[in-house]
Amino acid sequence: GRKNYLFAGSDRGGESAALVYSLIGTAKLNGNDPYAYLRAVIARVADHPINRIEELLPWNLPELRPAD
Repeated sequence: GRKNYLFAGSDRGGESAALVYSLIGTAKLNGNDPYAYLRAVIARVADHPINRIEELLPWNLPELRPAD
């Protein structure tokens, strides 16, 4: 429930946790495996051009979706 995340350590820790949970939820909603999505994004983001960051959004990475 809501109280599970009441103590995130700090405001910044809470914001970081919310960001990660948002990425996981968005990956799930787009049919991606969240673990595979986060691994792929973390591996690519450092060398990826900032003006093309939208290419790393879950709906733009269909190769990470499990086969039907």
